[in-house]
Amino acid sequence: MIFLNRYSIKVSGRVQGVGFRFSAQYAATTNNLTGWVKNCMDDTVEMEVQGEEEDILRFLKELKRGNSYARIDDLDINIIHTVENEKGFKIKY
Repeated sequence: MIFLNRYSIKVSGRVQGVGFRFSAQYAATTNNLTGWVKNCMDDTVEMEVQGEEEDILRFLKELKRGNSYARIDDLDINIIHTVENEKGFKIKY
């Protein structure tokens, strides 16, 4: 049996207008995670990721490495309830 976790993550720093959501989507997809990511009005990025714990930890490591334009100053991470039958990782607009 596969045990899934889901996290709500709020990212602050230079994370809007620098391709951060697309790099988050790529990292989530390559780590077999589902969920979503979106820009917030306060210049942060909010996301939810779901998957196996080791995949989520690898995703977070890649997220912190980021792309050459983004800069993460803080990650606020909270565990939340999983979502049944979720497919893929989407960018919300």
